[in-house]
Amino acid sequence: MKKKLTNYENLFYQALRVRKVEEKIIDLYPSDKIQSPVHLSIGQEHVAVGLCSNLLDIDTLFINYRCHAFYLAKGGCLKSFFAELFGKQDGISKGKAGSMHLSFKKKGVMGASAIVSSTISHGVGFALADKLRNKSRIVVTVFGDGATEQGIIHESLNFASLHKIPIIFLCENNHLAVHLSQNERQSYNICDLPKTYNIPYYEITKSYNLEDTYNKFSQITNDFRNNPRPIFIEIHTFRYKEHVGPNEDFHLNYRNHDDYLEWLSHDPLQNDEKLINKFSAEINQEIKDAVKFAENASTPNDDELLKDVL
Repeated sequence: MKKKLTNYENLFYQALRVRKVEEKIIDLYPSDKIQSPVHLSIGQEHVAVGLCSNLLDIDTLFINYRCHAFYLAKGGCLKSFFAELFGKQDGISKGKAGSMHLSFKKKGVMGASAIVSSTISHGVGFALADKLRNKSRIVVTVFGDGATEQGIIHESLNFASLHKIPIIFLCENNHLAVHLSQNERQSYNICDLPKTYNIPYYEITKSYNLEDTYNKFSQITNDFRNNPRPIFIEIHTFRYKEHVGPNEDFHLNYRNHDDYLEWLSHDPLQNDEKLINKFSAEINQEIKDAVKFAENASTPNDDELLKDVL
């Protein structure tokens, strides 16, 4: 029987698992086995793990296209994940959805979307249905700082506040939208948006601190369960890789490499060699088995092309 992990070790394990999965995607990507663009969460794993470790299976996530970390942290199946990326019949959506549209309803992952900010209103509608049916659970809609530039976030915040809809708006702020930094795009402060709509605002500034991030999410989610209402969380994070794809992009000079090195210096997934060595073999074997499953899975037949299309 395995020795029981401490809470921190469990958080570390989950975050390291996400990172190693995405590092495997980087290894595989040049082979063209992956039939989808990929938006990697490397550097941002702590956000998903900190949140999802405080959620139950019934609690529900609506996520954006940078969704691998949330899918995995919420309990999504790794074999189905790789099969989906490989375009195989045994994938989450029979290979039709790819990396940007992950879902796993059994664990409350209601689906990601490639369209910026589109799942924000979906989450609000879902939470409204819960309120009308007297269902008690946490509904979270996750989006990036770029999504706050879309009209739908304002409509959703206003509607949620007006009707007291119990939903958590989670803004994963990596301060980038593709190749533009936040100060080049926004004349406002994100923290002012929820205040405009009389929605409580919380801020987490150093998401690389796994335990602190977990504890802050724990305080917020416990408060939400006791007093369901719309709330807004802004959590600051750092994207290590390019906007879409497996590479680094510092040669494009749209962000500061020194900022990356500063964030990296605090990242336990980079620096805690003891726990990395403790967990790597087990995680690597799970990933190896999942990739083998995906490689051996069947390719959809032509008659699958128009199935499941409404």
